[in-house]
Amino acid sequence: MFTVIGLMLGGMGIGFLLRKQQLPRIHGIITALIWVLLFLLGIEVGSNKQIIEGLATLGVEALTLTIAAVLGSCLTAWILWKILYKRKGDEA
Repeated sequence: MFTVIGLMLGGMGIGFLLRKQQLPRIHGIITALIWVLLFLLGIEVGSNKQIIEGLATLGVEALTLTIAAVLGSCLTAWILWKILYKRKGDEA
């Protein structure tokens, strides 16, 4: 835990010191490193027997949470839209 926090703070410090530098290839390097990390995460998840056996249950739970989040966001946006237009006196 402290290692992760230390690495993050170290990266922030180096980024702060190099903020005026032009680093044209840094975005490509970051993208490639993210791909490598995702690949390694996939290997780790694929080799975990408990996760693979519970994939159907996890998928149903993930789908349920996703649908609930999208519907909740849409409902909240619609309510906010109605409130904002009601204050202005316009019709939505």
